Amino acid sequence: MSNHIVLFEPLIPANTGNIARTAAATDSYLHLIEPLGFELDDKHLRRAGLDYWQSVKVVMHRSLAAFMATVPDQRYLYLVSKFAAQTYSDVDYSDPTVEHYFMFGKETTGLPEPFMRANPEKAVRIPMTDNVRALNLSNCAALVVYEALRQQAFAGLERVHAYPHDKLK
Repeated sequence: MSNHIVLFEPLIPANTGNIARTAAATDSYLHLIEPLGFELDDKHLRRAGLDYWQSVKVVMHRSLAAFMATVPDQRYLYLVSKFAAQTYSDVDYSDPTVEHYFMFGKETTGLPEPFMRANPEKAVRIPMTDNVRALNLSNCAALVVYEALRQQAFAGLERVHAYPHDKLK
């Protein structure tokens, strides 16, 4: 099955571009919940994603409700937020037979408070000091999806990469 990175109303094109590159590198789906704070042809979005966009499996959703209707088993939906009691690394993501969805809120306000209050059991947090309001969104997405992949033994990912000159021998 797959891991899914879900961005709720992302605002900063460079963050989304960096997350798209992570999605391509990890063979994860990238879900974008509208409205977006930029156009998909934004030069900063494209630049941050480099030339990997053809490898990104992007799924667009008109609303949070429309996205939620597509999640096959909401037990495997994780809401990444600073307003969570459970640490992201304490969750078991190891089952490779299910679809794991990691939802991140918009950069300025996170996920909608009513949605978070209705789903506290799905909330996970990345530990940090109280010196900052939040970590960078693209860093958070990479941290969480790579923890899931670590627990899944990095299935489907290249574990060793030879230098180009080594392949010539």
